[in-house]
Amino acid sequence: MTDTQRASDPRPPLRVLASARRACARRWVCWRWMVLVMVGWAVAGCAAPAGPIFLAQPDDPFWPAPPELPRVRYVGSLSTDQDLKPEKSLFTRVGESLFGDEAAQGMLSPYALCTDGGDRLFVADSNAQVVHVFDLATRQYARWAPPGPDGEPGRFSQPAGVAYDPAGRLIVSDSVEGSLVVFDDQGVYLGRIGEASLKRPAGLAIDPDRQRLFVADVPTHQVVVMTLEGELIRRLGQRGAGPGEFNFPTNVAVDSEGRLYVSDSLNFRVQMFDVELRPTRQIGRGGNLPGYFSQPKGVSVDQDGHMYVVDAHFEAVQIFDATGRLLLTFGEEGRGPGQFWLPAGIFIDPSNRIWIADTYNRRVQVFDYLVEDQP
Repeated sequence: MTDTQRASDPRPPLRVLASARRACARRWVCWRWMVLVMVGWAVAGCAAPAGPIFLAQPDDPFWPAPPELPRVRYVGSLSTDQDLKPEKSLFTRVGESLFGDEAAQGMLSPYALCTDGGDRLFVADSNAQVVHVFDLATRQYARWAPPGPDGEPGRFSQPAGVAYDPAGRLIVSDSVEGSLVVFDDQGVYLGRIGEASLKRPAGLAIDPDRQRLFVADVPTHQVVVMTLEGELIRRLGQRGAGPGEFNFPTNVAVDSEGRLYVSDSLNFRVQMFDVELRPTRQIGRGGNLPGYFSQPKGVSVDQDGHMYVVDAHFEAVQIFDATGRLLLTFGEEGRGPGQFWLPAGIFIDPSNRIWIADTYNRRVQVFDYLVEDQP
């Protein structure tokens, strides 16, 4: 190209174009960083510390109604990992602003539950085929399950019961597999026990003082008594309606004295046994009145020896004293606080906090038992 042609060519030289492109790219990078910084400044005030998991509200229900003194108070509920309200850093908040929140990890059908005696809650989810682990202290969430083939992440067939033993292990009944799955305190799979003794295990309970594990074996109409290592000690009961007999037992509990409570579901009652496993009392029978049962499932005992029974059909919890006298009923059908939809499991921890698996509402509801010296 001649000098005359260059002078008449309206297009800039290639080196000018390249320089312009580099300048434009630098401006774009600068603008992008400025946007990120501005977003960071905008959400800096939202980089919140961990919030309260259970926040009391003025209209939270309690039972019984005034003028009686309250004995059970609604605390809150857990449905997903986001209910732990973990601390979120500035960078986490910036990422959420730019890319959206991470999907919450929730429950499908929570069925049984227990704590480790401290801040961790374990929830057996029969349809999700995992155990959800909520750590209320660290605000961390995890899912535990036995490993699959070649060490790949696996699933339970149908987890139906959980219990935490004095050695710091979690024991989970895998109902379809007919065995108990054992994890260490960190969720490491330790193996299976009880395969030779169980057919379709459901509810679990541990007597720590006597190192006994009780398993409701539903189709055999028995409670199987084992060591904590899974060795058979004895079988309790047979099919029938008499004392010490069962008709599809589903759940068990042990109180601080080592007494056993069995939810004898299709006999519509709860049976009590002394520490020598002799039947001592039957509470309830089939019917629609208070003190009667339609579908008794979870059973637990508070520090004062009161027995709590979840009735899935009544969508309620009934509380009895040690003589079998009905003290209180709370709950009704619904989705609000203190309402249930086919509830199943119940666990009362050492601080008298009541945890209930509200199965078809896909949540755990939490209550406090208010001891006698509290207003």
